[in-house]
Amino acid sequence: MALSAPAAGPALPVLGGKKSSYRERVADALRAALIAGELRPGEVYSAPALAGRFGVSATPVREAMLDLAKEGLVDTVPNKGFRVTAVTEKQLDEYTHVRSLIEIPTTAGLARTADPVSLEALRPAAREIVAAAASGDLIAYVEADTRFHLGLLALAGNAHLVEVVGDLRKRARLYGLTALAESGRLLSSAQEHLELLDALLARDEEAVRAVMTRHLGHVRGLWAAHD
Repeated sequence: MALSAPAAGPALPVLGGKKSSYRERVADALRAALIAGELRPGEVYSAPALAGRFGVSATPVREAMLDLAKEGLVDTVPNKGFRVTAVTEKQLDEYTHVRSLIEIPTTAGLARTADPVSLEALRPAAREIVAAAASGDLIAYVEADTRFHLGLLALAGNAHLVEVVGDLRKRARLYGLTALAESGRLLSSAQEHLELLDALLARDEEAVRAVMTRHLGHVRGLWAAHD
């Protein structure tokens, strides 16, 4: 996924419903590449090489990678670049467990409380997820998926909850996305976002809970499988 340089006008997505600087949006795209497994643990990446890969200048990439280093997602390697940190299977299990404790009941509760207009406003993001899955654009998939889920959780009115889930999502690794996209199976998973919206709009709390449980199950199931 090429990213537009600043001179061409910012084209990077805005995640979580907030306005971001270009540096922050470059960081979002790099983080998405890391989550999707396009940047692999243990590998060292230089800012110029990543800039060429993503179609931006080296300076915002270097600054964005320093931001990711502060989050513990990469380590700086003097005179070489940045090494992607490894995450253990136990850590991934723990992140997913905490997410399930937060996201499933919160999203199910929105079937009772969420404004239909606000829910419908998330449909374009859900369609972006489906389109990204269909085209095999994993970075766009992760970006749109993050925007959808954090936007949905924001409807519960608890900003700290959104921040916690956002942090857990940043630490995730979904190495299986590549194989799923190549086999066409990612598309059916992507369509769960539309299914979830329809269940929410129907005020069907049990259906919402079932979709969310299945959806989060993919994080440590289909989506997590190593190549």
